[in-house]
Amino acid sequence: MSDFGIEGYRPRWVGGREAVVREHGARLGSLADRTLTGVWLVWDARDDQWFCDCPVLSDFAGEQIEVNHNKLDELSLTWNSVDPRRPVDWFDFDLRWRAEPLAGLRALLGRRLTRVDLHEWLVQDVPSGTVDITFVFEETRVRVYNALDENGLDIGPPAG
Repeated sequence: MSDFGIEGYRPRWVGGREAVVREHGARLGSLADRTLTGVWLVWDARDDQWFCDCPVLSDFAGEQIEVNHNKLDELSLTWNSVDPRRPVDWFDFDLRWRAEPLAGLRALLGRRLTRVDLHEWLVQDVPSGTVDITFVFEETRVRVYNALDENGLDIGPPAG
């Protein structure tokens, strides 16, 4: 099992919405009404871009959730296990944690989380069985989804 070169990180892969709810539902629910105080992504310094294979860290007033997608249908949610001040040492990459490296993420700091939504794709296609996690704020939302064996981010207005 890979720790993605991140000290202390031990992903716990699960598949399907039911498994995510069973293992993390109560804790995800407890994030509601907390303020987003930080988001960290692993950045490839050589290519100056987000390194999508590593977990997305979101801190809600001291409760940090680490979201990572793997393969076509695995999701790992871990809690308070990664210190973004520590280096990332993975193969020959020049990787480092960056706080809010995308403008859409910076704009969310200080906002109160309304709820966390989980969406499972149930179609006869490649993404079937994958689970997206969406952090919903009053005026916007951040969705972390499976982008075919890596994380994807979508920031925009909440769904109706």
